Amino acid sequence: MELLNIECLGKRLRLEGSMAGWQQLYWDNQLVSQKSATPDNQVFNIHQFELTLQPSPSTSNEALSQTPQSDTLVETQVKKIPVRLEVDVKWQPFNLEYCVLIDEEQVSQGQRTTKDIEQQVPEIPTPKANKISMIGLASLGFKLLKSAKVVKALLAGASVAAYSWLFSIEFALALIACLVFHEYGHIKAMKHFGMKTKGIYLIPFMGGLALCDERINTRWQDVVISIMGPTFGLFLSIASLVAYWVTGNVFFAGLAAFNALLNLFNLLPILPLDGGHILKSISFSMNSLAGLIACIAGAAIGVYISYNLGLALLGFLLLIGSLEIVFEWRGRHHSHLLPLDRYGQIFSTIWYLLTVGSLVAIIWLVADTGDDMLRMPLEILKS
Repeated sequence: MELLNIECLGKRLRLEGSMAGWQQLYWDNQLVSQKSATPDNQVFNIHQFELTLQPSPSTSNEALSQTPQSDTLVETQVKKIPVRLEVDVKWQPFNLEYCVLIDEEQVSQGQRTTKDIEQQVPEIPTPKANKISMIGLASLGFKLLKSAKVVKALLAGASVAAYSWLFSIEFALALIACLVFHEYGHIKAMKHFGMKTKGIYLIPFMGGLALCDERINTRWQDVVISIMGPTFGLFLSIASLVAYWVTGNVFFAGLAAFNALLNLFNLLPILPLDGGHILKSISFSMNSLAGLIACIAGAAIGVYISYNLGLALLGFLLLIGSLEIVFEWRGRHHSHLLPLDRYGQIFSTIWYLLTVGSLVAIIWLVADTGDDMLRMPLEILKS
């Protein structure tokens, strides 16, 4: 992950690193220093390198290389400048303090926290000049925008047709509304973090997809973006349940139950479902064997409760998803995502469990109405 990106001698000085302990320092996209992972996982590191300056008219004030110059160069024409970067990193909660010294003189120092990592964006390379005019580019962009809208409309229409063929037009429209509301939760979370979104795409027989132009930088972003979809779905089920109690219309009870089932399925700990991203972020942020054991114990409790309540399918999928996370646990240190701190792990776990429990409760509550159709979501979990 990118830990630091600052200016140094007119170029970008970028530090990449991971929880495993390795660090790589780049100056103007050239590797100038690196530290390998160590058993003790040192957090304080000193990177030292030399930049060579040649005070000629074409290269004045610009570092040309970090390698020794040829013996033919006159000594007075070459100046080697020692550069040192000192960094002190704490991962949970994340805090990085740095200091840059050039020729033993401090030129920069500062601090970076989780907020800085969340808000950083990749550098955009300088576009190369070409013969395409700005009018042509604007026209191309407009056409792409129009085509994206056309694709969305076609996929939405195909989804309505597919679900109408399976069920009815009324149920298809209700299902589409549930999917859009769920995906809007993801979009809302992306915008909260300042990300540019591409909108919602409905995919026949597979659900929906919320797309974003930018990548996430922290596991907290991954948790919030993933869980906000099912959370919005929970709000919709609660609103539908209230509407059923007020009007007595069985349609709202069915909408509450089937929407709860849809969002509960998304919370299963299986990648690439939302639940897989949430539990993976939580477990991979636990930088100890005790953390992994806690995840295994929590999964075992969940499986036990599921089977005792007769929710065989839920328990089986929970077991499979937990095993998948355990198998990937060893590579957690090499992720580019900043891990959750202890508070984030506890808060995310409680948020996840409350959402799952609330959705199950809605399915159970609706099933008690006695209608055979409304018992279907609960029977699916028991199957």
